[in-house]
Amino acid sequence: MIDKPPALINLQNKIKAHTAVVGVVGLGYVGLPFAVEKAKVGYQVLGIEQNPRRAEQVNLAQNYITDVNDDDLKKVVISGKLQAVVGFNRVSEMDVIVICVPTPLTKNLTPNLSYIENVTQAIAQHLKPGQLVTLESTTYPGTTDEVMKPLLEQTSGLKQGEDFFVAHSPERVDPGNQRYTTKNTSKVVGASDPYSLEVATLFYKQTIEHVVPVSSAKTAELVKVFENTFRAVNIALVNELALLCDRMDLNVWEVLDAANTKPFGIMPFYPGPGVGGHCIPLDPHYLEWKAKEFNFETRFIALAGEINRRMPEFVREKAWRVLNRLGIAPAKAKVLVVGAAYKKNLADWRESPATIVIGSLLADGVDVVYHDPYVPEIEVAGETFRSIELTDDVLRAVDLVIITTDHSQIDYLNLIAQANAVLDTRGVTRTLNCDKEKVTLL
Repeated sequence: MIDKPPALINLQNKIKAHTAVVGVVGLGYVGLPFAVEKAKVGYQVLGIEQNPRRAEQVNLAQNYITDVNDDDLKKVVISGKLQAVVGFNRVSEMDVIVICVPTPLTKNLTPNLSYIENVTQAIAQHLKPGQLVTLESTTYPGTTDEVMKPLLEQTSGLKQGEDFFVAHSPERVDPGNQRYTTKNTSKVVGASDPYSLEVATLFYKQTIEHVVPVSSAKTAELVKVFENTFRAVNIALVNELALLCDRMDLNVWEVLDAANTKPFGIMPFYPGPGVGGHCIPLDPHYLEWKAKEFNFETRFIALAGEINRRMPEFVREKAWRVLNRLGIAPAKAKVLVVGAAYKKNLADWRESPATIVIGSLLADGVDVVYHDPYVPEIEVAGETFRSIELTDDVLRAVDLVIITTDHSQIDYLNLIAQANAVLDTRGVTRTLNCDKEKVTLL
């Protein structure tokens, strides 16, 4: 029997005793909830947040993530269990380093790993024996082994699996989900050597109810991009159905609501103005790009992306139709867009289709204003727009209201009563007892 490396045994003991110092790189939608959960069970957590304003907010216990409880943040900050810094000079103090940085796409829909590469290089300069580095950022299969491992080993002179340990455990954050949180959402963990997998699994089991080890980091990376691809493809399917129903003069919402009464063999997905957030519009393209390395064409993924990207333009077309029916030229129309966030009851407007809709209307010469109770301002086409108050006077003054995000706190009955015409891209009004003559569904 081969003896375990002393570095592994020492790290495992610290993790079990909750005396390990945990570093979290990137205190955003993934990193901050994770950091708070670890601090709550007694770990000393040091967050590395390169945005000075955010680091300051954390140290002042000023919450900016809706999935983090205000009182939980205050308790761990006041107790000294959570602290944020802007640089990497304290990496040597950490026992576990968790990377939660963005993984955007280029304009050509190819992976941009600059955040991962820069952070890994900065960590490598301070890496010491006995540390665990885990990547939570969603990426293509091979990133952990082919990008991170060489950077860490070459810069530090240490060897993975003996001196230090590396794993991939993709985030599964669903912003705004009150049922499934960081703690009770199953966690997949993969690593390319057995000791890294062993210690990473142990680490995640300390605060997460169900951990699922898999055979490699590549497997874990593929699990995540498949999860998001599954959603992207099914959303594209119902979006394409919406396009077809429009041609056939059928109500897509009626079709879907009836189909979803079947107790087996179907899952509810609904059309919309497009897809937003970090995951669905971007992550499937990581897999699409990687597949080309193996001379494999992921046709479902490419087609799903094409259909989903078409939806904001379809919203524009339907808006034109409504305005034409009212006898108003787009260049003389005033339109109110309700909702800038990509998902209801959130303040996140990353990749939001609402901004694309607004941009296309502006290009038509439409006078556009927007309201979102969670998003005070947005930037579209280089111009800053600020949310206006949703008053009866505003609703009556515009020619058309387009609902692009179905926030729960909007009084849709009053909105329909006051508005001249409504284009509902989320189907939120379909079950309301209202003046249906005013409402056009997607």
